[in-house]
Amino acid sequence: MAYTKEDIIRMVKEEEIEFIRMQFTDIFGQLKNVALTASQVEKAVNNKIMFDGSSIEGFVRIDESDQCLYPDLDSFMVFPWRPAHGKVARLICDVYNPDQTPFVGDPRGVLKRALKKAESMGYDAFNVGPECEFFLFQTDEEGKPTTKTNDEAGYFDLGPLDHGESTRREICLALEQMGYEIEASHHEVAEGQHEIDFKYTDALKAADNIMTFKLAVKTLAQKNGLHATFMPKPIFGINGSGMHTNMSLFRNGKNAFYDPDGPKGLSKEAYSFIAGILHHVKGMAAITNPLVNSYKRLVPGYEAPCYLAWSASNRSALIRIPAARGQSTRVELRSPDPCCNPYLELAVCLAAGLDGIEKGMTPPAEITENIFKMDADARAKAGIDSLPGSLEEAIHAMEADPLILETLGDHVAQNYIEGKMKEWDEYRTRVSSWEREKYIINY
Repeated sequence: MAYTKEDIIRMVKEEEIEFIRMQFTDIFGQLKNVALTASQVEKAVNNKIMFDGSSIEGFVRIDESDQCLYPDLDSFMVFPWRPAHGKVARLICDVYNPDQTPFVGDPRGVLKRALKKAESMGYDAFNVGPECEFFLFQTDEEGKPTTKTNDEAGYFDLGPLDHGESTRREICLALEQMGYEIEASHHEVAEGQHEIDFKYTDALKAADNIMTFKLAVKTLAQKNGLHATFMPKPIFGINGSGMHTNMSLFRNGKNAFYDPDGPKGLSKEAYSFIAGILHHVKGMAAITNPLVNSYKRLVPGYEAPCYLAWSASNRSALIRIPAARGQSTRVELRSPDPCCNPYLELAVCLAAGLDGIEKGMTPPAEITENIFKMDADARAKAGIDSLPGSLEEAIHAMEADPLILETLGDHVAQNYIEGKMKEWDEYRTRVSSWEREKYIINY
């Protein structure tokens, strides 16, 4: 919807909305908000809401703390899960400096800069369709999450085995009320694991949608006494959660990845885009897979891709080209997990793909066999490399990739690396229950 300031002021009044949440995302992908009462709506739509940026991790230091929220008026939406009395609406915001310049540390701004680059190369849209997986767990008497699912269902199963089904249905209905087009919703492979896919849209809207989706899932699960988590690998020995990302570039309204006469119906640009992503995917990993826990999902045996290869059909490859052609031709990157900051993730994916196109890169040969069944020698012979094996490795790969650092900008890159190294050190020095079980008696 295209809204004016007057529309929003009128709707807040007519619909008796009492609170407005001014939402933005920090560099680590956490949704933040400044909550206002309805009386402040005029200030809100005129970019007059300030907040203390020094209290947001990775934003600014205490001596330069004032920042402003510039709402994207088209993002205005009423939360359907709030009561009819005391309605709550939200606006997604860009973060600006007090001198009215965009703040360099705003992840939404990072994605906007990457989209400008695509525009300068003649592309009028970068479309993205995310596939978000999550777990629904039961909570204990204190309302704290457990890892119990009370669920024996498997892939695509229906109730009564799938106890999360009614919550998943409620989430889908709430999202549809918010204007999402839900393409699929099903039980995933693991117990308690679910997936909801929504229709592709342009990258900025897709990233906004992912953030709203995560909020809706967590809120509605909590309302039903469940805990939803997007943690990539909450339980050892079963599949983790991913966020497969389907991408396509459009030029003059036509899908630039489609060429009916090209090999496999793909254009030269599609092949170069694939090559660019494969070239930079290690440097992107700290963004696409941002947690210590992310690398426990990216191991062989649980359908998560950990080897650098592409294929038109093979689901063990990192990049898959789904069967649809024409306007639906797309490249699917299977490594990202749903904890990533979607603005930064889509920015680095786009930058890597465009780098491939600009430099006319060609991808290695397609791998059609199951990579998980190959041994190390066979993979080496086929020239198949692996993703980083830990967050530490991923951070070093990112530091070694100038394109990724440049796409993020100095401010985001430095603060992100610093924050993630701190996280890695915290993990590295912590004594786990595995270590105690393994060593305390024997040694």
